[in-house]
Amino acid sequence: MTAPHIPVLLDEVLAALALGPGDIYVDATLGAGGYLRAARAAGLAHAYGFDRDPDAHALNADLAGQDDVTLIRRPFAELVAGLAEHGVAAVDAIAFDIGVSSMQIDTPGRGFSFQADGPLDMRMAQEGMSAADFINSASETEIADVLFRLGDERASRRIARAIVADRPFSRTSELAGLIRRVIGKAEPGKDPATRSFQALRIHVNDELGQLDAGLAAAERLLKPGGRLAVVSFHSAEDRRVKNFLRDRSGSAPAASRHQPMAQTGPSPSFERPAKAVRPSDAEIARNPRARSATLRSAVRTAAPAWPQQEGRA
Repeated sequence: MTAPHIPVLLDEVLAALALGPGDIYVDATLGAGGYLRAARAAGLAHAYGFDRDPDAHALNADLAGQDDVTLIRRPFAELVAGLAEHGVAAVDAIAFDIGVSSMQIDTPGRGFSFQADGPLDMRMAQEGMSAADFINSASETEIADVLFRLGDERASRRIARAIVADRPFSRTSELAGLIRRVIGKAEPGKDPATRSFQALRIHVNDELGQLDAGLAAAERLLKPGGRLAVVSFHSAEDRRVKNFLRDRSGSAPAASRHQPMAQTGPSPSFERPAKAVRPSDAEIARNPRARSATLRSAVRTAAPAWPQQEGRA
């Protein structure tokens, strides 16, 4: 790992979580442990750190032996089951830092980056289907759909056609080189492979499905007055978080602002979300990877969690 992990919007996330002595806190995306380590200063009763990546657990091995910390190797879609194994059914605060971490990008052997050669992997859990497995076996239509839907890649069809014609691929440099040849000149300051690598990573790790399940799990776990803070870096992720909190808070547009809403659906399970927060220019200067981050937060009401099929993003 060539660069230390810098927690994005750390002060703003801690303010949204409003942690206090005796709280039970869940870091749903442990990563390098930045949020969890800072949160412990609040005098928590206990902190639980979730991550499906074994490298995150190795990096935070010093925390695993602390009496007030429990690390759980599960994806955040499994928050409820993971905490139940430790006898926990309700918590005071949950934080999510969605997407790929700096430590994953900066390790060529993980295959997340197009800037250094490595195996075409991209698996956060280091098991299951890799990016190479997908592009070497999927149809041209399937590849084009993933690149367009998850990466907003306008050249998705041309790239998919070239991938199928030139496969198999096993290295990040091979795929990145092909994409650069297909696209040619890209936007200033942006590598032509950026959108495709992002799309493949999101697909391989089912990141949007995981996010939907993780938000629903947080809703079930948070006590009345509990705080949820979510940092996202991709428009599709942020849109899901925004829509989830809008729907769950009863903030979705009504037919008429002058008439009370008919009580036909579940009661709001969250208070109206706080205004979205973006990093300051100073933070972006210190940590350029923060530039696309958005923090959304809200406070849990006493209403029951919504049925899972309701209000999906």
